Amino acid sequence: MGCPCGSHETYGAHLRAKNISVTYCASVKNRDATHEKRNQRELDLYASTRKQGIAPSGTSTQKIREALDISDRIGRAYNAAKDDKYVTE
Repeated sequence: MGCPCGSHETYGAHLRAKNISVTYCASVKNRDATHEKRNQRELDLYASTRKQGIAPSGTSTQKIREALDISDRIGRAYNAAKDDKYVTE
């Protein structure tokens, strides 16, 4: 019993000394930590935009940035449901 290197009482103590930890399980719905981080950044940006009173037409980064740009251009908080005349394709 003990660890492979012989300097720890247990294998668990050996792993703790190496600071081993499980940070994310990639097998859950085939998602990885990078995707989760990007998704969280997008949600944070959306929440920030809504706190400013801006209502984008979607939650994607592209839609949020578009709403922010339109708000800057028209000088007030953009609401996608009411202000569709400001959107230029």
